[in-house]
Amino acid sequence: MKRLIIAAVLVLALAPPAWADFAAGKAAYDRGDYAAAHKEWQSPAETGNVDAQYHLGLLYQTGRGVPKDDVQALHWYRKAADKGHADAANNLGVMYHGGYGVVQDFAEAGRWYRRAADRGNATAQYNLGLLYLGGRGVARSSFDAAEWFRKAAASEMPDAMVNLGNLYLEGVGVAQDYVRAYMWYNLAAARGMELGRENRDLIAQNMTSSEIAEAQRLSREWASGAL
Repeated sequence: MKRLIIAAVLVLALAPPAWADFAAGKAAYDRGDYAAAHKEWQSPAETGNVDAQYHLGLLYQTGRGVPKDDVQALHWYRKAADKGHADAANNLGVMYHGGYGVVQDFAEAGRWYRRAADRGNATAQYNLGLLYLGGRGVARSSFDAAEWFRKAAASEMPDAMVNLGNLYLEGVGVAQDYVRAYMWYNLAAARGMELGRENRDLIAQNMTSSEIAEAQRLSREWASGAL
């Protein structure tokens, strides 16, 4: 029932940029003119704008407007990540995690995920949880995996919710608790995660009606911020 996915930040979601050229690049990106976006972002990226550096990395990683080039993506992500850009740090971790444009290095992936996770990046928190769960690049710790999945779930990440459900179902890193497992699956299902719905319905077959009612109550409390 486990679904473990390396998640990369590949969505353009930004605070208003300080550079006019960057704004022009974003407008070009939004209308699907990725070559123009690349042209507009090149100059501010070279002169130190971290958002432009991150988005050049995104273009090279996805092959939009430029030939796909993981080495160039790595280059621009590193420049932005070195200046504290959390999305860039997460994506740099993904590059090391998957060996894209660089020799695969789980420990280095973990270091970049941690930098982003400590800045509240939910995707990095989730990815760090995966490393702890598998013991890749870090000492295996189901407890730490659960804690990082919990942080990511607090940011409404359904994949993290499903993995928390799995841990509660199996009693790995947490005390086995079908009610909590159902709760997390139910929350993921409410956010459109089909696997959450499937797992919730499967586990319900082994629960009493009162346990299901309690799990549904906890789901409502968590969603309202009361839990």
